[in-house]
Amino acid sequence: MKKLFGFVIIIAVIVIAILVMGPFYVVDEGELAVIVQMGRLTGVITEAGLHVKVPFIDEVIRYPKRIMAWDGEQKSMLTKEKQYIWVDVTARWKISDPKLFYEAVQTIDGAYSKLAEVIDSEVRTVVAENFLRESVRNSNILLEKSADIFDTDSGVETLTAIESEGSREPIVKGRRQLAEEVLERSRKMVPQYGIELIDVVTRQIRYNDQLTQSVYARMIKERNQIAQYRRSEGEGKKAEWVGRMNNERMSILSDAYAKAEAIRGEADAEASRIYAEAYNRDRNFFDFWRAVESYRTTIPNFDKTLSTDMDYFKYLYSPFGR
Repeated sequence: MKKLFGFVIIIAVIVIAILVMGPFYVVDEGELAVIVQMGRLTGVITEAGLHVKVPFIDEVIRYPKRIMAWDGEQKSMLTKEKQYIWVDVTARWKISDPKLFYEAVQTIDGAYSKLAEVIDSEVRTVVAENFLRESVRNSNILLEKSADIFDTDSGVETLTAIESEGSREPIVKGRRQLAEEVLERSRKMVPQYGIELIDVVTRQIRYNDQLTQSVYARMIKERNQIAQYRRSEGEGKKAEWVGRMNNERMSILSDAYAKAEAIRGEADAEASRIYAEAYNRDRNFFDFWRAVESYRTTIPNFDKTLSTDMDYFKYLYSPFGR
C-alpha cells in the first residue's frame, strides 16, 4: 500500500512538474513560431491560438509576423563620374518562410545583419553604375523650367549647353527608378534567408564637403548667368521701347509740322489777301505804312548813316514821299 501511495505521489509530482513547465503555449496574432527539439527544427506555427509542446524537449521560438523596418547607416559611395556622396536608405521587410529564416539567420538581429549586407551591396553597385544626377533627381521638370529661361533662337545658350560639368543634363532613370533597381536586385538575394523585401526607399542623399562646395559654385554661376540674361533681356526691351517711342515722337512731330505749315500757309495767304485789299484801297498809305514798319526794324541797327539821299528814306522828310 505504501509502495502504491509513493508511486501515486511520484506520478502526481511529475504531472505537476509537467503542468508547471507548460505543455501549452499561445501564439498571438502577429506572431510566427518554430518548434525546435535539441537544436533541430521540427515544426512551424503560422496560425494564432493555443498549441501543445513536449515539456523539457520542445523549445518555442517566436518571430514577428508583421512588416518590419530596416534602417541602414549613412555610407559614402562612389558614382559613375567618381564623385563621392553619402547615401542613406531604409527598407521594409517581413518573414516569408519561418523554417528558412530559422535555419539561415535564427534571430531578428541576424536578419538585420543580412539585410545590411545585401542592400548596402546592391545600393553601392547601382550608385556606381549611374551618374550623380540620376541619384539626386527624380525628373527633368526643373531642367525644363530653367531651360525655358534661355532662347536659343536669339543666340543665347541654354543652361544645358552652358553647364560644362553636366549638372543640367537630362536624367534617364532618376532616384526613384534606382531605388526600384536596388529593390529588384535585393529581392533576388533575400528569399534564401526566408525574408520577403517589401520596398527600398532612398531616405537621404548628401554631397560630401568637397562636392558640396562644387555644387554651391555651380549654383552661384547659374544664378549669375540667369541674372545676366535677365539684365540683357531688360536692356533689349528698353532699347525696343525707346526705339518705338522715338518713332512715335518723330511721327507726332512730323504730323504737327505738316499741320503747322498748312496753318502758316493759310495765314500767309490770308495776310496777302488783306494786304492786297488794303493796297487796292489806298496805295499811297499802304506804301507809307510799309516804309515806317521797315524803318522801325532797320534804323535801330544802324551805327551811323552817312547819307539819306536815297529812295528808301523818302518818307523821312515828307509823308507823301516827295
